[in-house]
Amino acid sequence: MVKTTLKIDGMMCSMCEAHLNDTVRSVCKIKSVKSSHGKGTTEIISESALDETVLKEAIGKTGYKVLEIHTEPYEKKRFSLFGK
Repeated sequence: MVKTTLKIDGMMCSMCEAHLNDTVRSVCKIKSVKSSHGKGTTEIISESALDETVLKEAIGKTGYKVLEIHTEPYEKKRFSLFGK
């Protein structure tokens, strides 16, 4: 699994977040996406690395601008009664 974090310019409200999330879902095969206009970020969880060019182009067409893209391995946190 891969976590991709996008730094986005132009998000102003929860509707902007929803618009970005829908855009990402429409161009990439992902597990989940979450945007925050307050932080100016979109976090995407996917099985494999995403095509950054496709993401930038799709988001750019919506009027927002991708400032940065950071990718890192992602491991789902599991619940444990023992704190491990």
